[in-house]
Amino acid sequence: MKRLSNRTILITGGTSGMGLATARRLLDEGAYVAITGRDESRLAKAAAGLNAGERLLTVRADAANLTDLEVLMRRIETWRGSLDAVFANAGTGVFKPSADVTEADFDHLTDVNFKGVFFTVQKALPLLKEGGAIVLNASWTLYRGLPVASVYSATKAAVHNLARTLGSDLAPRGIRVNSVSPGYIDTEMYRGANVDPEADARNAAQVPLGTVGHADEVAAAVAFLASDDASYITGQDLVIDGGLVGSVPSL
Repeated sequence: MKRLSNRTILITGGTSGMGLATARRLLDEGAYVAITGRDESRLAKAAAGLNAGERLLTVRADAANLTDLEVLMRRIETWRGSLDAVFANAGTGVFKPSADVTEADFDHLTDVNFKGVFFTVQKALPLLKEGGAIVLNASWTLYRGLPVASVYSATKAAVHNLARTLGSDLAPRGIRVNSVSPGYIDTEMYRGANVDPEADARNAAQVPLGTVGHADEVAAAVAFLASDDASYITGQDLVIDGGLVGSVPSL
């Protein structure tokens, strides 16, 4: 049997990048998957590409909007009755020197990356089964300073702290909570911030494995943490970065 067969898993921000790749991986492993996005046309495109029939639910929802999250959970309850796991993946990035960050930038980043993650988990808890799993999408930037990512990095550090504290909070229900911290991963967000091929080459040169990662590699880590293979792991951060934060590339 596939290790996630018949399990119901929610992925926020599932229309592209790591979210979409994870949806594909979980479906391949036998799960029923609900994905969210803020744009109906992108949701429709993602659904067509995944082609999973009744095993896929798409819901237009903004992770930072509590009303949207409540509607999302009602849709999932009607569809499957409960959840086995959640991948709180929806996130955004604003990359500027600290002196140029506006209040609107700050509010947008904290609303989506921190508030959205916390309340996604909170609203999902009534549906989440005993012994379920939660995976939060953090970032390698919680380990190293990046000049243009002060607020972004702070929100991602908060996300990993949630993994630790929620892991303790939810342990009496047997619910495991972990985070993943992707390094440079080739997604729409990454390409938007690194349109210069020279910048992409510089990033790859920082990585001991010598390359930018792929969304499928993050998806594999999320599938592991959502499965019984990770049954004794909680409150941890799994760094998926080709060695970026822990090693020095050879010259």
